[in-house]
Amino acid sequence: MTRSDGMDRRTLMERSVTGRVGANLPALDVPPQPALDAALLRDELRMPEVTEPQVVRYFTLLSHLNFSIDTNFYPLGSCTMKYNPKVNDEMAFLPGFAGLHPRQPPETVQGALKLLHTLQGYLAEITGTKGVGLAPLAGAQGEFCGMLMIRALLLDRGETQRTTVAIPDSAHGTNPASAAMAGFQVVTIPSDSRGNMDMEALKAVADSGLAGLMITQPNTLGLFNTNILELCDTVHRAGGLVYADGANMNALLGRAKPADLGFDVVHLNLHKTFTTPHGGGGPGAGPVCASEELTPYLPAPVVERSDSDGRETFSLAEPPKSIGRVSGFHGNFGVLVRAYTYIRSMGNTGLTEVSGNAVLNANYLLQGLRDTYHVPYDRRCMHEVVVSARDQKARGVRGLDIAKRLLDYGIHAPTMYFPLIVDETLMIEPTETESRETLDAFIEAMRAIDREVTEDPDLVTGAPHTTPVSRLDEVRAARQPDLRG
Repeated sequence: MTRSDGMDRRTLMERSVTGRVGANLPALDVPPQPALDAALLRDELRMPEVTEPQVVRYFTLLSHLNFSIDTNFYPLGSCTMKYNPKVNDEMAFLPGFAGLHPRQPPETVQGALKLLHTLQGYLAEITGTKGVGLAPLAGAQGEFCGMLMIRALLLDRGETQRTTVAIPDSAHGTNPASAAMAGFQVVTIPSDSRGNMDMEALKAVADSGLAGLMITQPNTLGLFNTNILELCDTVHRAGGLVYADGANMNALLGRAKPADLGFDVVHLNLHKTFTTPHGGGGPGAGPVCASEELTPYLPAPVVERSDSDGRETFSLAEPPKSIGRVSGFHGNFGVLVRAYTYIRSMGNTGLTEVSGNAVLNANYLLQGLRDTYHVPYDRRCMHEVVVSARDQKARGVRGLDIAKRLLDYGIHAPTMYFPLIVDETLMIEPTETESRETLDAFIEAMRAIDREVTEDPDLVTGAPHTTPVSRLDEVRAARQPDLRG
């Protein structure tokens, strides 16, 4: 069907006409292979017969239906959907990088190994740690590796009684999952009235059975745990170790190093803080940065440097007590190139400005929204701000409705209903690259929706109205997905 805007909305099968061809293949330069056995062929599986322009227009149309950071404001809190500089892609696409094969002999890929070794050093400097492993393919896998490293160290110490891990009630859901998968029992620690982890509750479990603490700094409420030094000291005095979920490192770049705060191991989400691609099921990276005591347990491989006759050589190595391999080869190299490019292009000063601007933008939103939306923890936030739609809910409109209505204003929804400890949560993260004009437009959209909640609530509860797909029956969509639409 062609809409009034002239866009052809038909599927490829609907555009298909018998005999049309979309590609001309060159003559074979290899011997032809025999056809598949007829028993393996499916006569009922029709393939579209379309021209090249039809294929291009169809997939270009699909790309226009995507909501991305390249087209609109994307304030998805706790996920840091920040802008990805295009120079990152240009560097990753260089033939000398993009054309590598993971099984090439080390002597043929010295430049790539040097890049990885340098990146290890950069991440160690940024976090204040001693060793870095780049192999984990995602933040959650980095978490899992960190907990396996802690378990391995405790077993080497003979401290098999340490089986519990303390995790705050505001934690990312992957934290308790990673701890449990590593063989630990999870103890949930509540937040106090200021949004910090409750100190007395932690002390109550800080005994000979405590393996460690997993905590995000700043936490998922967008708040800096002001008692972090005491938290880490309490765990260390009990004989445990402290794991930092580094998902929110965007707030700390150049200003605070996790190791200086007392953390023994931290993972970094390169797709959050270091502008590598995020989402869409594509490749990720979750490097693990460890203290000197934990460095021997890093996942393999790591890149080592040696000098011989004044010439540096780089090689892949397995740490002496490594927890082993966690990915097929050496990690997602193209993603690591992008992170390296970002760090080099920003430099020390630029990375420090990133965190300053991210915190400034979040607090600007806090000031602009506090009179309209409830602020559960009314204190200065860090890189993201958590507000509540509880007052709007009392007027018949939930946070989900507000998020859907934002789409009509050309703004992606923030994170909803997380952390779970805040009623009708809206977690908003503007990142450092958004302009004041964009932030003002977002504030005005949120205020306008609040007015609509009072004046025309059906407008909000029925949103979105301008998107290609309107509101779905989400329960039915999950149970009966239509994968051919």
